[in-house]
Amino acid sequence: MTVDSMDYAKAFIGVLAIVNPLGAIPVFVSLTRDRSHVERRRIAQVAAVTVGIILIVSAWAGESILSFLGITIPALQVGGGLLILLMAIDMLHSRMSGARHTEEEAGAAEDKEGIAVVPLAIPLMSGPGAISLVIIDANQAAGGWSDRLLFSACIVVVGMAVWLSLRLAEQIGRVIGVTGLNIATRIMGLLLAAIGVQFIAQGAGRLFPGLMG
Repeated sequence: MTVDSMDYAKAFIGVLAIVNPLGAIPVFVSLTRDRSHVERRRIAQVAAVTVGIILIVSAWAGESILSFLGITIPALQVGGGLLILLMAIDMLHSRMSGARHTEEEAGAAEDKEGIAVVPLAIPLMSGPGAISLVIIDANQAAGGWSDRLLFSACIVVVGMAVWLSLRLAEQIGRVIGVTGLNIATRIMGLLLAAIGVQFIAQGAGRLFPGLMG
């Protein structure tokens, strides 16, 4: 495996960890408990497509939007790294981060038809942390069209993982149970904690070069 392919593999694992489709299963099951089998399949499909679209748009247009707002990538690395680290700490404790989903959103979602988009896709799986991670990863790519396309392909695979996890949510929940889901969430949280610390260190080093001297 080449260095470039290793970079894509690390980016894919990072995006998959922060999207954490397994961690979304309990919320999905709760919000769709009164829905028919056909409705649950449709909600899973729409949520997965929405996650993919949001993250791909972030990968291609996120940096330009930040530039328009006068926000630099190093600043995003520090801010996004802190957000990712806080989310990771919640995941290590098997808690749902407030950056992903609040109890108020959960209650309001039960009365909505668009639960596939809000809150499942936004902010549960493709919230501020995921968007920040994707923008930073896209910036760290070599910069050519082929690199962005390959990174987008990684996001598509993550979207497929989301669809599969939600499509088989009840079966997965029965097989691995609450304990298994918590273990998976903690593992993803550990990976995200390392990514968050790395982003903070890289951003701080670029914002304050003297710190690296």
